[in-house]
Amino acid sequence: MADASHGSVVVYVGLALVSLFVVLLARRRRSPPPAAHGDGGLRLPPGPWTLPIIGSLHHLVGQLPHRAMRDLARRHGPVMLLRIGEVPTLVVSSRDAAREVTKTHDTAFAMRPLSATLRVLTNGGRDLVFAPYGDYWRQVRKIAVTELLTARRVHSFRSIREEEVAALLRAVAVAAGTVEMRAALSALVSDITARTVFDNRCKDRGEFLVLLERTIEFAGGFNPADLGVVRRAEECRNSVYKILDGIIQEHQERTSAGGEDLVDVLLRIQKEGGLQFPLAMDDIKSIIFDIFSAGSETSATTLAWAMAELIRNPTAMHKVMAEVRRAFAAAGAVSEDALGELRYLQLVIRETLRLHPPLPLLLPRECREPCRVLGYDVPRGTQVLVNAWAIGRDERYWPGGSPEEFRPERFEDGEATAAVDFRGTDFEFLLGGECAQGWRSGSPTWSSLSPACFSTLIGRCPAWPTRPSST
Repeated sequence: MADASHGSVVVYVGLALVSLFVVLLARRRRSPPPAAHGDGGLRLPPGPWTLPIIGSLHHLVGQLPHRAMRDLARRHGPVMLLRIGEVPTLVVSSRDAAREVTKTHDTAFAMRPLSATLRVLTNGGRDLVFAPYGDYWRQVRKIAVTELLTARRVHSFRSIREEEVAALLRAVAVAAGTVEMRAALSALVSDITARTVFDNRCKDRGEFLVLLERTIEFAGGFNPADLGVVRRAEECRNSVYKILDGIIQEHQERTSAGGEDLVDVLLRIQKEGGLQFPLAMDDIKSIIFDIFSAGSETSATTLAWAMAELIRNPTAMHKVMAEVRRAFAAAGAVSEDALGELRYLQLVIRETLRLHPPLPLLLPRECREPCRVLGYDVPRGTQVLVNAWAIGRDERYWPGGSPEEFRPERFEDGEATAAVDFRGTDFEFLLGGECAQGWRSGSPTWSSLSPACFSTLIGRCPAWPTRPSST
């Protein structure tokens, strides 16, 4: 009797669940598509179906997020609405849509969403990149533009770049065995950035690079609940701040006989006062760490990708080697002043940035006020992701050949190759406004270092290994 009763309960529960599923499915089919009518009559962007609690996350499982989002955008369009958990997220995957977000409606999308993890890592948004839109944001941007990133100051760091590139070449020349170039390039860029910011190499470089990589992973985490991450992020931030505390203390105790490094500049601004928002010491540390994050790991990664692509593409390798060695033949070295003459090298760098943007998904933005993107309504509070990786590989924009192919010649206009400027508006567009500015905070690192390092490595090495481009 008990078994029969239990069996009846199971049957009734099963029938109830099936009935509930049928009702929900019928309601879903009767509901108008979100692209036609959203909440309050809004014309929301289309997107894939969602599940309770996790939203659209199940569509992103099994692939890297930028690849999964590119595949979804091919089905739902260049302006697509996902739900990352319960957070509505607009994913932009075309040039036109990205231009509306980053240029046309830049003030509407000027906010950065601050998760619990990012609040910890950025000192509550008191840094350069994640500062909330407003008066403090304007203040730190003004400091960056008028004090930290001036052309004169960037030029003053030229000798540092040249010395560190020469040191890398000496280390490679005397190495007894194989050199792991990714690690060597990370050390190179870190040393240049450290000398630019601190006026000296970081004695805790190894630990600092590990912490930097870990921090970038935390900041780019795709978990809106930040489950288990906040505590580890706080430990990581405290370790970084401990290293920076020692560096700042050294600067406060000494009087520099030479020019100012970037820590000196920030300490001077703090001492002079007169700011609407006085710079606290933690603010200075947050800004310093932003400079490292923007100019260090991202630059080293792009350098490594460029070298890997040249090794896989012998034709491009031979062309760039011939160009650089012609320049070396005259002067024995390629100066930064002559980098603009290395036309094919500029194309190689630009093609590398197209295929391998340092941030495949640009740093997230948040909609401050209702607006429209390509005719779709974007409600206030919606997070926005620009898929730079997908834009760089979109077949519509690269008709001259497969967008997956490494082919620097695609940027030639047949008449004025020298006009190609990887530091120009297209470069800013692919990286995003604030991200591009962040890279310029590493501008002493990137804009001159990459071609200088390339040209010097290629010009001084007797031969580079190559692999067939089909591999």
